[in-house]
Amino acid sequence: MPRPTRRTFGAAVALTAAAYSRVLGANDKVRLGVIGVGNRGDQLLDAFTVNLDCEIVALCDVYEPYLPAANKKVGGAATVFKEYRKLLDEKSIDAAVIATPDHWHALQFVDACRAGKDVYVEKPLSLTIGEGRRMCQVAAETKRVTQVGLHRRSTPYVQEAVKMIRDGFIGQVTLAKSYMHRNETPMGIGNPADGDPPPGLDWDTWLGPAPKAAFNANKCLYKFRWFSNYSGGQLTNMGTHYLDIIQWALGQDAPKGVDCLGGKYAVTDNRDIPDTMEAVWEYDNCLATFTQVNANGAAANLRGWNMEFRGTLGTMLISDGDQGYEIIPEKMRLEEIPALSPTARESNTRQGRAVKATQVHPAKKGPSDTASHARNFLDCVKSRAVTNCPVEVGHRSTTATLLAKLALERKRYLAWDAKAERVTNDEDANKLLTYEYRNPWVLG
Repeated sequence: MPRPTRRTFGAAVALTAAAYSRVLGANDKVRLGVIGVGNRGDQLLDAFTVNLDCEIVALCDVYEPYLPAANKKVGGAATVFKEYRKLLDEKSIDAAVIATPDHWHALQFVDACRAGKDVYVEKPLSLTIGEGRRMCQVAAETKRVTQVGLHRRSTPYVQEAVKMIRDGFIGQVTLAKSYMHRNETPMGIGNPADGDPPPGLDWDTWLGPAPKAAFNANKCLYKFRWFSNYSGGQLTNMGTHYLDIIQWALGQDAPKGVDCLGGKYAVTDNRDIPDTMEAVWEYDNCLATFTQVNANGAAANLRGWNMEFRGTLGTMLISDGDQGYEIIPEKMRLEEIPALSPTARESNTRQGRAVKATQVHPAKKGPSDTASHARNFLDCVKSRAVTNCPVEVGHRSTTATLLAKLALERKRYLAWDAKAERVTNDEDANKLLTYEYRNPWVLG
């Protein structure tokens, strides 16, 4: 099927955002179109459909077998599409939900904004740093409400943990660590041969702006995350969740630099990303790490949780499930402080707060799901307020992990100018901040 260029499509939707949008009252239903309904898209359907003031009126996927079940889940009356731009042409849609593979996010986000839709887009925000910056620019130009799917921003126990860190309960944080451990040895996702796509899958459209490639069962649907043309692997998938919390808790939105080492050491499948990798980011007065191990599933730390913040007065552990968080205070006694200077006295007071916090609730529990994030988006579509994770925030958190991906590729420490969004010590790395889309795709 012939596809218009971005310029042609842009002209078709140049009626302006206002022409597409309707003013929503507090009691109006927000009408959604969902682009990508497999796996994460299916989870988002669950998160949105529990809200009575939300109606999913359109669904889109290039894998047609996904659509009947998705339509049934939302009541059976949604209009279904294979071409996302036709969905965006529907003037009755208030907002688009994008849950496609990473290499599609930028194109669909920009087109949705220009079609006058507010946008919920899954993380990682983009495949490249340059794409993310363009998404921020277009969202600002079109004045759209945006939410990036870093849903821990809307999780009460994470919000509370971050506030406690920022309020000094564990003192000055000098190291923040995060982990993802899983044993996929020896075969991982296997080594299927290239072949024909399954019935109902438009493989060329699935590839979209990515380089032309033969169909391989491991390269599409969820397994695309193991291939660098479509994703940054678990570094950008789960790592972006964790770096988002780290930057939020530190009150810093960008690292000064990053190094990353790793390789395919043990797993024998056809992935092209590491099975073992560690990234280290440098922030003002703090280091942050993400450890990915796909050849060992043992507990990451003393509690087996996914994140730890080590401060001068204690350590906070944060789980990725429903365990919540826990504070382990440092074992410092008053008599160990040689002189109670004003600084020492304040440190001792803060340490006491950390001990008290641990005694009151040694573990603050709660679910870490997407429902509250979806609810926040719907509220902001109606009120036009800023969401818990607008595109600029999602871009900054995604940038940290994409920069680590570049450091791994370049095999060196990369110094980062966050204001200019440029690497300052490797000009060749700057050439990788964007990539050339396959014809006819152009980012508007």
